[in-house]
Amino acid sequence: MQYLDKEQIAANFSMEEAIAACKEALELYSAGRADIPLRTNIDVPENNGQALFMPGYVSGSTPALGIKIVSVFPDNIKANLPSVPATMLTMDAKTGIVNAVLDGTFLTQLRTGAVQGAATDLLARKDAKIGLLIGTGGQGFQQLRAMLTVRNFEKMYIFDIDQARAQAFAKEVATSLAAFGVEFEAVADVNAVVGECDVITTVTTAKVPTFDGSLVKPGCHINGVGAYTLEMHELPETALVKAAKIFTDTDDGVLAEAGDVVGALEKGTITKEDLSGELGQLVSHPELGRQSAKDITVFKTVGTSALDVVVADKIVRKIQG
Repeated sequence: MQYLDKEQIAANFSMEEAIAACKEALELYSAGRADIPLRTNIDVPENNGQALFMPGYVSGSTPALGIKIVSVFPDNIKANLPSVPATMLTMDAKTGIVNAVLDGTFLTQLRTGAVQGAATDLLARKDAKIGLLIGTGGQGFQQLRAMLTVRNFEKMYIFDIDQARAQAFAKEVATSLAAFGVEFEAVADVNAVVGECDVITTVTTAKVPTFDGSLVKPGCHINGVGAYTLEMHELPETALVKAAKIFTDTDDGVLAEAGDVVGALEKGTITKEDLSGELGQLVSHPELGRQSAKDITVFKTVGTSALDVVVADKIVRKIQG
């Protein structure tokens, strides 16, 4: 059994490979080739946290089996600790023996960024030039990297509820992601720039919308990545109403856990008929996606262990040979 840390994974597995793995994982999931129970969430109210247990099996050409154990403790940021620490165990699908332990915190960041990158690649306009990232916590860097990987952006706005953190993040990525040739700008008022953006990615645990959906321009693609419980509502209902297409990572997961989508359904703001399907179906049938340059499209993800087990399995296979 081998332990693979962040540095080993990052050095051996690219964002492009992660995006491709996420597309494969969701395509297999939507085709019924996965056994993915809804994750178990255990509240830890004394410390404003949750523990999540995410097992899964995907029976593709190379079967993938494993479990990820994740904690979501937002207050960790104050102590300069990861807010979403995690550990991933991969298992040999032939024997059931654990064959590797991975830095699940980095794996979560990588595959969560990559699934958004997959959606952006499939749904955003090819000529997208202006982007917006909302939320610069532990997920922020890989979310930004995935966006830049699939589209040739010229400018990327950065917003966080903590303006100092947004400025520090923008300064950091201007150096670490300089190869992409993008201008990064931290903004204090997110709604002042929403109307300019071709792609908006919000990755927060906010219980209220993170931007004004009425300001979204025709042709924009929106990714709702952070909210994963019924109490969280980072996507504005106005954006869902304006959307021509709304895709999920998994319908079961989103309808059980995504407060922004479930709340809109319960109010009747949108109906289930407004949901266009799962991203895996779009991988198989690209014609189901954007129909015109003016379409507003939305991708909502709450995460699924199908992504974890497939991405982790591919990492382990590549490194172990």
